[in-house]
Amino acid sequence: MDKQLIRRIALTAGALLVVGAIAVVAGFSVAFHRTPLQVVMGELTPAPQELFHKDRVLILAEGLDYDYNDKDEEFSSQSRSDVIKAIDLDFRTNHVYVLSVPRDMDAVLPNGRETKINEAQAEGGVREAQAVIAKWLGIPPFDRYIILRINTTKDLINAIGGIDINPMNSDALRHTGPNGPIDYDDTWGHLHIHFKPGMQHMTGEQAVSYARFRHDWCSDPCRIMRQSQVMNAALAKIRSDKVNTLMHLGDLVNVFNKDVQTNLTRQEEISIATAFAGMPKDGLKTDQIPYVDDKIVADGGDVLIPNESEKDRLVRTMLLDPPAPSPSPDARAIAAINPQSLRVDVENGSGVPGVARRVAELLRKQGFAIVQIGNAENDTTTTELHEHSKTTYAGLKVRQALGKAAQNVPVIADAPTAPPGPSSDVTVIVGQDLATIITAQASAPQP
Repeated sequence: MDKQLIRRIALTAGALLVVGAIAVVAGFSVAFHRTPLQVVMGELTPAPQELFHKDRVLILAEGLDYDYNDKDEEFSSQSRSDVIKAIDLDFRTNHVYVLSVPRDMDAVLPNGRETKINEAQAEGGVREAQAVIAKWLGIPPFDRYIILRINTTKDLINAIGGIDINPMNSDALRHTGPNGPIDYDDTWGHLHIHFKPGMQHMTGEQAVSYARFRHDWCSDPCRIMRQSQVMNAALAKIRSDKVNTLMHLGDLVNVFNKDVQTNLTRQEEISIATAFAGMPKDGLKTDQIPYVDDKIVADGGDVLIPNESEKDRLVRTMLLDPPAPSPSPDARAIAAINPQSLRVDVENGSGVPGVARRVAELLRKQGFAIVQIGNAENDTTTTELHEHSKTTYAGLKVRQALGKAAQNVPVIADAPTAPPGPSSDVTVIVGQDLATIITAQASAPQP
């Protein structure tokens, strides 16, 4: 949409702000993991379930926008929410679900104003933001909040000694062409980007600049992909280089104390960090609510109209009823299922052309009956398997056939449907995660 493509450059690192809080918690977790400190903290600090009296807590994370005064100094008084994320911490599975709400979504504030949802923070502070966003999502009130100040991401990456990353243009990110230089200057926005392809070490300032870049043909969608790239690089360094994390633990603590405002108590922070010391590698699940159109409102300018059906689905699967831990499936029962008895639809939600056909062909070669191949209604970061079959373990049978690349893909059990519902037993919605692996496998030289 043209209006969306020409939106002004955001003055913060967008979705990366929330990683400041998550990565600091990860830093604590690494420090606590299998050290004497964990033993001491484990003895003194109750488990999160005891502190919160529930298995999951909902947290609102906001990154504040800012501007420059006539002295070229940053300020954020009466700030709006430049980043809005609803976070579900699931203590049952040690998974973190992060659902992004675009800041320009259409909302009605308590005073009756129809405007952008990020105005709630400017009008009534975090209390009003919590109330408005929870009502808009249709969820219970948030248990806690985290507000991330201007320089959270920059300070975090500097605190761990920078990150290594390969800058990518939109062609490389979307697998439509070769990688190339990224160049852009915006004096007003204090954004100067000059990167060449190839793995390189970035400071916090450089990483944030790279993550903010959006001035080529892909614009905002690829900006979000760059943000994820930087976020994953930071988390990977914190988790894998434990010696470095321990050496910089004091710096990480300073980032949290200086850049993060929260109503989590210190005991709750330590309890959460200790609980998530064993967070699995696939424990962070992210997605964002899509929109279908925009419109002009009298007191809010150009606002976005959400895709209500997709919003409801994402809220349900990430914030209200995420997958609960289940007993290990019966391997013999899965093995006994005849692939020829299962009908499968494959939908491409990755934005990468041709991936659905590659996945369908992989399943067809193993005997599954492919019913339909097409595009998903919306793009998604993570792959999903929807099971609407009377055959027990049908979704797991399909996941198993997709191999290691899909071993952590969630199987969502829908009720068996009758016409005009899906005519298949399982629907595979291919996300960017699986598409990246499938594409890499297809381009790898054959022995």
